[in-house]
Amino acid sequence: MTATTSTERYASPPGGWRDPRSFVAPDVWERQIALLVRDHPWDRVMAERCFGQAIAYLITAMEKHGQRLEIGCGPLIDRAVHGFILDTRNYREFCAKYFNGQFLEHIPEVEFKFDGSVQKTAHVVAGNGFEVDWSLWEADFAKCTPCAPGTDCH
Repeated sequence: MTATTSTERYASPPGGWRDPRSFVAPDVWERQIALLVRDHPWDRVMAERCFGQAIAYLITAMEKHGQRLEIGCGPLIDRAVHGFILDTRNYREFCAKYFNGQFLEHIPEVEFKFDGSVQKTAHVVAGNGFEVDWSLWEADFAKCTPCAPGTDCH
């Protein structure tokens, strides 16, 4: 993977971008947005942007599992990931459906790494067919994820 600058973007893949909304039922989507608006100083637009990126990231983590890519999102998108995980029943059903009946665990390290892993992850997500909301990812390029080295954690 070649490094790109923050102004470079990926072209839409043949057939278009994968839609994060297609991976959750409409009622689950609405519930997650309502919870994010309730729990964070976000409006609906910001909640939808973050949750969409969280779903794109989680699907990518599931589909790339076993490749030991050490991918992880930054704190901003991670808020939406955590919100979904806390809605345990819906998250468990999501994992079962898209992760061959398994549960995608979230096992962060305590200390943050400052190794570019958030930027790398954004490129992996884009390469997996999802449109990346670059401004959300770029906000955390310097605050890298605390994913455990050498793991498939998210």
